[in-house]
Amino acid sequence: MNLSVIIACYNAGDTIVMQLEALAQQKWYEPWEVIFADNGSSDETIAIIEKFQNKMPNLRLVDASKKRGAAYARNVGVSFAKGKALAFCDADDIIAPGWVAAMGEALKKYDFVAGQKDYKKLNEHWVFECFGIQETGLHEAAGYLPFAGANNLGVKRSIHEAISGFDESILGIEDVDYCWRIQQLGTKLHYIPEALIYFRFRHTLKGMYLRSWNMGCQEPLLYRKHLPKGMPRLITWKTFVKAAVILPLHLLLKVRDKKSLGRWLMDFAWRTGQFKGCIQYGYNPFTQFKFG
Repeated sequence: MNLSVIIACYNAGDTIVMQLEALAQQKWYEPWEVIFADNGSSDETIAIIEKFQNKMPNLRLVDASKKRGAAYARNVGVSFAKGKALAFCDADDIIAPGWVAAMGEALKKYDFVAGQKDYKKLNEHWVFECFGIQETGLHEAAGYLPFAGANNLGVKRSIHEAISGFDESILGIEDVDYCWRIQQLGTKLHYIPEALIYFRFRHTLKGMYLRSWNMGCQEPLLYRKHLPKGMPRLITWKTFVKAAVILPLHLLLKVRDKKSLGRWLMDFAWRTGQFKGCIQYGYNPFTQFKFG
């Protein structure tokens, strides 16, 4: 088996059919498999996957419900995988035609790769503009290493095992940590635009708020872990002073419609989440030392 596609899933019954149909249409001349690692779904997710197993003999479903989180589910999926290379995507997105072949061929040449994302196909225009994410290339952390989401990531199995997989203590931005730890081994992250996925954002104001809140809460844990490895301090006391001044002004002067409200809510959730995370994980924004 040359390639194992790993997909963590949890209560994805509303979207998973589209991803399964996209997987069923993929063509590649090398042997490959798909592993869905279910993180304890209580909806129709498992039943839907089981129906597709008749169409896709290379599709397997494994139980990854003992511990909550995408990191744990992906690690469980890898433990069942037979491939020499691994490709990760998500249950609520859709891989484009040729994605498996693009990932498989890229991982013959490189050890670590990330594909392209299309943010417009599956999202309303106001939702896309709320997030304001770049449409091409890798994401950059100011003055540090690039990263990409685990919704479109490929890696040699030996590299995954060298870093002991995803860090299961980080929830929501574990893929950023994963990318950074692999690059700290000296392995470059290569951008593969041919490996395209259609990405689905949270499409309600509540969903946007919760996503940003969770990311903000986890960032101090991620940053505290990587500060000793040369990461610059991206959260300082100035971060919260600026937020305390700018956020109220933006609420009064810039929030005029659903798009601007969504953007403001995400900024507010992100900064307040960071503040909570600093306390929860002992990240002191005033010094390089932890609280206590």
